[in-house]
Amino acid sequence: MTVPSLILASQSSSRRAMLEAACVPFEARSPNVDEDAFKEEFRAQGHDARHLADALAELKALRLSSRHPGALVLGCDQTLELDDGSMLDKAVDREDAARIMRLLSGRTHFLHSAAVICEQGAPVWRHIEKARMTVRPLSDAFIDSYLDGDWDKCCWCVGCYRIEGPGAQLFSAIQGSHFAIQGLPLLALLDFLRVRGVLAR
Repeated sequence: MTVPSLILASQSSSRRAMLEAACVPFEARSPNVDEDAFKEEFRAQGHDARHLADALAELKALRLSSRHPGALVLGCDQTLELDDGSMLDKAVDREDAARIMRLLSGRTHFLHSAAVICEQGAPVWRHIEKARMTVRPLSDAFIDSYLDGDWDKCCWCVGCYRIEGPGAQLFSAIQGSHFAIQGLPLLALLDFLRVRGVLAR
């Protein structure tokens, strides 16, 4: 039986690093998806944060799966849901990042991390994990200092933080997998890859 290859439909450095650290054989390719346009479309259809993450992950996987019919294509996405049910997107610039951090300060929010694998142009596996994140009260001075030091890296992250870096300083409590917080429900994915023979049992 031929073991399928794994393609990560993402250029995310954190997702690549997690797969590499876990010794998962893969190649990364961009799905070339206009995320902002599809987010607006999915929101107009009434998707909540959890289903939006799932829909975007599936969209990315499907885009590449049609071009690579012999591979397992992994699409991932993450959404941030505030305690009032509203959602936040990635910051558009540093000023917007400061606004987002002030909004998160002293509040609890939720990260929904979705992963979908497509094969032969159809979904064959999906998993979504939710993390509960409580941000400590942040001073304006801390926010300025934090963004001065990490903006070039955290600008790609929803919520403007990298939990594996200085972003850990933002939190007073976290409930959930650190893998999922970094953008990939890794343990569930590894189980599926063992079933499919990509990884040894």
